[in-house]
Amino acid sequence: MKGAIAAVGGRVLAVAETFGGLTLLSGSTLRVALERRLPWGSIFRELEDVAVRSSAIVVLTASFTGLVLSLQTGTALARFGSKQYTGYIVSLAIVRELGPVLTALIVGGRVAGGIAAELGSMAVSEQVDAVRAMGADPIRNLVLPRVLACVVALPMLTVLSDVLGIAGSLVIAVTQFNLPAWYYLQTVAFGVYPADVVSGIAKTVFFGFSIGVIACFEGLRATGGTVGVGAATTRAVVFTSVAVLILNFFLTKLFILL
Repeated sequence: MKGAIAAVGGRVLAVAETFGGLTLLSGSTLRVALERRLPWGSIFRELEDVAVRSSAIVVLTASFTGLVLSLQTGTALARFGSKQYTGYIVSLAIVRELGPVLTALIVGGRVAGGIAAELGSMAVSEQVDAVRAMGADPIRNLVLPRVLACVVALPMLTVLSDVLGIAGSLVIAVTQFNLPAWYYLQTVAFGVYPADVVSGIAKTVFFGFSIGVIACFEGLRATGGTVGVGAATTRAVVFTSVAVLILNFFLTKLFILL
């Protein structure tokens, strides 16, 4: 009995320590971001890694998501003679939920693993301590560029995902359900409001920040050589995915109330 209680208490303390560490790292990152002199060179390099190198997987994911979602939605609506509403339903689902969330999950998994592995390798090889010893700030030089890259890249990739998802849905609507392209685009234009698009893109700013902070936190606290780096990478991928899903629920509730 005592062992079970001790195990539960240890798990609670570990969770509290993780949340505390993430809060402190988030605050330090925001503080450094408000400084006038930012490491723009590092920021642009990280932005290229996050945005440009993730574009291929976003194109593939968004295109096939639009294709299959239109196929499923149109088939279901055809049973009730309402397949003409396929464009409205699919486009609204993409811009409000699927575009932002799937982009964050796919890109977050790739980026979080890479950041955690890179910073974890630096942590276990004492390169982070060397940065501190030279009087440099690891938050400014290592964390901030990666977090800002995630915050800037995810909205851009989400816009790309929305466009390709709707385009893929258009292809199915025209070829599978014989809907005129002009009618499909008209239902999208009349059914999707600017607030729907803005709310979906706004979510990704929070997603990007959480992905960057969690990945950096797990990487910087890695210990135990290559085994510790692998464990930190796994935690980063899992925690960022869970954070995106939880944040999505609360942000959706918030934007609905606004």
